[in-house]
Amino acid sequence: MRFVAESIIRATPERVFAFHALPDALERLTPPWAGSRVLAHARSLEVGARTLGEIRVAPFVWIRSEFEHVACEPPHRFVDEQRRGPFRSWRHEHRMTSVEGGTKLVDVIDFESPFGFIGRALAPMVILPRLKRLFSSRHEVTRAWCEASVATDR
Repeated sequence: MRFVAESIIRATPERVFAFHALPDALERLTPPWAGSRVLAHARSLEVGARTLGEIRVAPFVWIRSEFEHVACEPPHRFVDEQRRGPFRSWRHEHRMTSVEGGTKLVDVIDFESPFGFIGRALAPMVILPRLKRLFSSRHEVTRAWCEASVATDR
Protein backbone atom coordinates (compact mmCIF):
# COMPACT_ATOMS: atom_id res chain seq x y z
CA MET A 1 0.00 0.00 0.00
CA ARG A 2 1.19 3.55 -0.66
CA PHE A 3 0.70 6.81 1.23
CA VAL A 4 1.87 10.19 -0.11
CA ALA A 5 1.95 13.58 1.64
CA GLU A 6 3.00 16.78 -0.18
CA SER A 7 3.58 20.37 0.93
CA ILE A 8 5.23 23.52 -0.34
CA ILE A 9 7.74 25.01 2.11
CA ARG A 10 8.97 28.57 1.52
CA ALA A 11 12.65 27.66 1.97
CA THR A 12 15.42 26.04 -0.06
CA PRO A 13 15.82 22.26 -0.32
CA GLU A 14 19.05 22.71 1.67
CA ARG A 15 17.09 24.29 4.54
CA VAL A 16 14.41 21.59 4.50
CA PHE A 17 17.04 18.85 4.38
CA ALA A 18 18.93 20.56 7.24
CA PHE A 19 15.81 20.45 9.39
CA HIS A 20 15.52 16.70 8.91
CA ALA A 21 19.21 16.32 9.80
CA LEU A 22 18.80 18.02 13.21
CA PRO A 23 19.68 15.65 16.07
CA ASP A 24 16.20 16.06 17.58
CA ALA A 25 14.23 16.20 14.31
CA LEU A 26 12.33 12.99 15.00
CA GLU A 27 11.15 14.23 18.40
CA ARG A 28 10.09 17.53 16.84
CA LEU A 29 8.19 15.65 14.14
CA THR A 30 6.42 13.24 16.50
CA PRO A 31 3.27 14.69 18.06
CA PRO A 32 2.41 13.58 21.62
CA TRP A 33 -0.65 11.66 20.43
CA ALA A 34 1.40 9.55 17.97
CA GLY A 35 2.31 6.89 20.51
CA SER A 36 5.96 6.50 19.67
CA ARG A 37 9.24 7.25 21.36
CA VAL A 38 12.86 7.35 20.28
CA LEU A 39 15.26 5.15 22.23
CA ALA A 40 18.41 5.79 20.15
CA HIS A 41 18.91 8.39 17.42
CA ALA A 42 20.45 7.78 14.05
CA ARG A 43 23.81 9.57 14.07
CA SER A 44 22.94 11.16 10.71
CA LEU A 45 20.79 10.69 7.62
CA GLU A 46 23.63 8.78 5.93
CA VAL A 47 23.24 5.24 4.62
CA GLY A 48 23.51 2.69 7.42
CA ALA A 49 22.44 5.03 10.23
CA ARG A 50 19.74 3.48 12.44
CA THR A 51 17.04 4.75 14.76
CA LEU A 52 15.64 2.58 17.53
CA GLY A 53 12.27 3.29 19.04
CA GLU A 54 9.03 1.95 20.38
CA ILE A 55 5.60 2.25 18.81
CA ARG A 56 2.41 1.86 20.85
CA VAL A 57 0.04 -0.48 19.03
CA ALA A 58 -2.54 -0.78 21.83
CA PRO A 59 -2.92 0.56 25.36
CA PHE A 60 0.15 -0.59 27.31
CA VAL A 61 1.46 -2.58 24.30
CA TRP A 62 4.68 -1.25 22.75
CA ILE A 63 6.62 -2.84 19.90
CA ARG A 64 10.33 -2.21 19.39
CA SER A 65 11.14 -0.68 16.05
CA GLU A 66 14.33 -0.18 14.11
CA PHE A 67 14.71 1.92 10.98
CA GLU A 68 17.79 2.10 8.76
CA HIS A 69 18.70 4.81 6.27
CA VAL A 70 19.23 3.12 2.91
CA ALA A 71 19.68 6.16 0.62
CA CYS A 72 20.89 9.70 1.17
CA GLU A 73 21.27 12.32 -1.56
CA PRO A 74 21.55 15.74 0.13
CA PRO A 75 19.70 18.02 -0.21
CA HIS A 76 17.07 16.25 -2.30
CA ARG A 77 16.27 12.88 -0.81
CA PHE A 78 16.77 10.30 1.88
CA VAL A 79 15.11 6.95 2.48
CA ASP A 80 14.60 4.82 5.56
CA GLU A 81 13.28 1.28 5.86
CA GLN A 82 11.90 -0.62 8.81
CA ARG A 83 14.17 -3.45 9.89
CA ARG A 84 12.03 -4.39 12.90
CA GLY A 85 8.62 -3.12 13.93
CA PRO A 86 4.87 -3.44 13.60
CA PHE A 87 4.64 -3.50 9.79
CA ARG A 88 5.46 -6.43 7.51
CA SER A 89 7.42 -3.86 5.50
CA TRP A 90 7.87 -0.07 5.55
CA ARG A 91 9.85 2.15 3.19
CA HIS A 92 9.75 5.93 3.64
CA GLU A 93 11.21 8.20 0.99
CA HIS A 94 11.61 11.90 1.84
CA ARG A 95 11.92 14.10 -1.28
CA MET A 96 12.80 17.79 -1.44
CA THR A 97 12.45 19.39 -4.87
CA SER A 98 13.11 23.02 -5.71
CA VAL A 99 9.99 24.76 -7.04
CA GLU A 100 9.11 28.38 -7.63
CA GLY A 101 8.78 29.98 -4.22
CA GLY A 102 10.45 27.23 -2.23
CA THR A 103 10.62 23.47 -1.89
CA LYS A 104 8.12 20.75 -2.55
CA LEU A 105 8.37 18.29 0.33
CA VAL A 106 7.02 14.86 -0.53
CA ASP A 107 6.84 11.87 1.81
CA VAL A 108 6.19 8.57 0.02
CA ILE A 109 5.54 5.57 2.23
CA ASP A 110 5.19 2.09 0.81
CA PHE A 111 4.10 -0.37 3.47
CA GLU A 112 2.63 -3.77 4.04
CA SER A 113 0.20 -3.93 6.94
CA PRO A 114 0.60 -6.48 9.71
CA PHE A 115 -1.96 -9.28 10.17
CA GLY A 116 -2.22 -10.31 6.51
CA PHE A 117 -5.65 -10.02 4.89
CA ILE A 118 -7.24 -8.45 7.98
CA GLY A 119 -4.50 -5.81 8.15
CA ARG A 120 -4.87 -5.01 4.44
CA ALA A 121 -8.64 -4.72 4.80
CA LEU A 122 -8.39 -2.40 7.82
CA ALA A 123 -5.52 -0.22 6.51
CA PRO A 124 -7.77 2.26 4.63
CA MET A 125 -9.87 2.78 7.77
CA VAL A 126 -7.15 2.65 10.43
CA ILE A 127 -3.62 3.18 9.09
CA LEU A 128 -4.14 5.66 6.23
CA PRO A 129 -6.17 8.20 8.28
CA ARG A 130 -3.55 8.05 11.03
CA LEU A 131 -0.75 8.61 8.50
CA LYS A 132 -2.65 11.54 7.00
CA ARG A 133 -3.00 13.17 10.43
CA LEU A 134 0.62 12.41 11.36
CA PHE A 135 2.13 13.80 8.16
CA SER A 136 -0.11 16.86 8.20
CA SER A 137 1.40 17.59 11.62
CA ARG A 138 4.94 16.77 10.48
CA HIS A 139 4.71 19.06 7.46
CA GLU A 140 3.40 21.91 9.63
CA VAL A 141 6.31 21.49 12.07
CA THR A 142 8.77 21.38 9.16
CA ARG A 143 7.20 24.45 7.55
CA ALA A 144 7.25 26.43 10.81
CA TRP A 145 10.95 25.73 11.47
CA CYS A 146 12.13 26.20 7.89
CA GLU A 147 10.13 29.35 7.21
CA ALA A 148 10.95 30.91 10.60
CA SER A 149 14.63 30.22 9.96
CA VAL A 150 14.42 31.82 6.52
CA ALA A 151 12.67 34.88 7.98
CA THR A 152 15.44 35.36 10.57
CA ASP A 153 18.12 35.11 7.87
CA ARG A 154 16.79 38.15 5.99
